[in-house]
Amino acid sequence: MEEIKDEFEQVDINSFFDAVEVENIDDAKKAQAFTPRQLDLINQILPHILMNDREHGELFLNRITDLESMATAIARFPSLLEKHQIMTGTRTPTTLIDSLIKHQDEGDKTLQLPSKAILGKGLLVAKSHTLSSFANYTKHLGAEFEKLAKQLENETVLCMFSLLVEDVYLNLINDTSQPMDFRRQWALSLLLLWEHWNDQTIETVAPVLQAVWTARRRLAPAFGTMMGTSELIMISMQMDEDWINFIKTKMEIPGVSQAMEEFLFGISYEQIKSLKAILREKGIPAIGRDEVSKFLGEHVKADAGLDYRDFYTLYTIRRDNARSRGRIGLEGPHKTLEDYFIQFITEQNKEKQNNDTFATI
Repeated sequence: MEEIKDEFEQVDINSFFDAVEVENIDDAKKAQAFTPRQLDLINQILPHILMNDREHGELFLNRITDLESMATAIARFPSLLEKHQIMTGTRTPTTLIDSLIKHQDEGDKTLQLPSKAILGKGLLVAKSHTLSSFANYTKHLGAEFEKLAKQLENETVLCMFSLLVEDVYLNLINDTSQPMDFRRQWALSLLLLWEHWNDQTIETVAPVLQAVWTARRRLAPAFGTMMGTSELIMISMQMDEDWINFIKTKMEIPGVSQAMEEFLFGISYEQIKSLKAILREKGIPAIGRDEVSKFLGEHVKADAGLDYRDFYTLYTIRRDNARSRGRIGLEGPHKTLEDYFIQFITEQNKEKQNNDTFATI
């Protein structure tokens, strides 16, 4: 596909609005709503929009200005990675990690989390909506902008995965069956995520899970076989080495295979179990996605689209179901597929570090 042809002069986004005043250069560096990669994409499309569709261009520009103002305000809150004297005493990264591990209470933890984490999450949601709007607008500009639209869409998905990974880290930190060094490592990763809303694990995990999600919908597996070997093999053949190793080493664990079924089929473990029983009783070998609701006698969204909001919505349903089972001791997966996969990546990285250490001795 040919590269996008520039029919306008590239202009840096900062030239379109007054820079927000900050107290010093360090604050200015922190007060960035968008990553350099995201800014580059916006710089490629915003001048074109302003030139050809001034009304929409100004709407985009106003939103960007608002997001930069939000980022500047959040940057003024104490860093989560430094030592600070706050109203409740001295706070360090170590005390934050200890607090995250210590508080095992059930229920919503919003009021126990740092203000910077909560505010940053709001900024991330607003940014994801803005990037999504840019992507949707760019899609309608013709074939020459197709690559740019896809890149903007990918950045939107990465924002969604940042929200998802935050949930996964919190869940894994609370898992007392995990080694303490793993839990502390996830807590530190969570602090880094809250500070920058960017995470190396996201760069590794997001493309894999997104590809599985896309393949899941394209394969349209037959309900009844429910996790047929052929579907899983077809999906795995398209993945990277981490995913293949995950399948090879973890799929024999009941919780992992059950979480995989929920991910692939878009319905809960309990619904999968009921559907298997119904089809077995009726002597029906398999049905399509569009028939699931009829056989279960309730509306289920088994055929979710590829929109990043569908992915996150179904993730939160699986997350809440898993936590509920774990809390009251019900059978079925007590973690999501995302939990298991990120836990596996952590184990792999730890093993590589140990091997590298022994190799240098």
